[in-house]
Amino acid sequence: MMYQRSIAVGASEDRLSRLISERMAPGADKERIDARIWDLFGEEWAIVFTDLAGFSRKVEAFGIIHFLQTIYESERILVPVIDDHDGVLLKIEGDSMMIIFRNTIKALKAVKGMQAACKEYNEGKPEEDRVLLCAGIGFGRVLRIGDSDVFGREVNSASKLGEDTARAGEILVTQGVVDAVPFDAGFRFSELESPPAAVGKAYRFDYA
Repeated sequence: MMYQRSIAVGASEDRLSRLISERMAPGADKERIDARIWDLFGEEWAIVFTDLAGFSRKVEAFGIIHFLQTIYESERILVPVIDDHDGVLLKIEGDSMMIIFRNTIKALKAVKGMQAACKEYNEGKPEEDRVLLCAGIGFGRVLRIGDSDVFGREVNSASKLGEDTARAGEILVTQGVVDAVPFDAGFRFSELESPPAAVGKAYRFDYA
């Protein structure tokens, strides 16, 4: 089964590579090639980036073993929540996760659940052992390449919000997320006064 999966991912990457090479050729019809790429790989997903607040300071203060412990514990408590809401965990890089969801409502509920799991885990623990989660969510059409990566404006925006902007306990979302949530779904959002320039309008998910 795993062997078949690796072939599928490799086939997607190979097809994209050949189209990009074709696009780079002198006189290439870039508009036509771009349309082919979007036809092959374009999909709508909610993209979530998470980060752990104050992580670099903890590494400096408590060392690499503490770093590994915090990573292990965050995965242990958060991955089950992701699975319960039908998320696909694409990447773990250091203290960050990249997760995709077909359903925007499930993405919001999952990240709310992840924050709740962290809050429960942190009760009674010293500050240095707490898992303090930041999160950014985008939604829209992206290029999904097998199970290895996604690319697009909403991917970049979710990364900027989750890894660079959100503070501990915050869930920040793009305009695409707000637009995708039905008015009567019961979710509340507060517009950020100073969102990152590259993101455009952004909002705080008032999940509490």
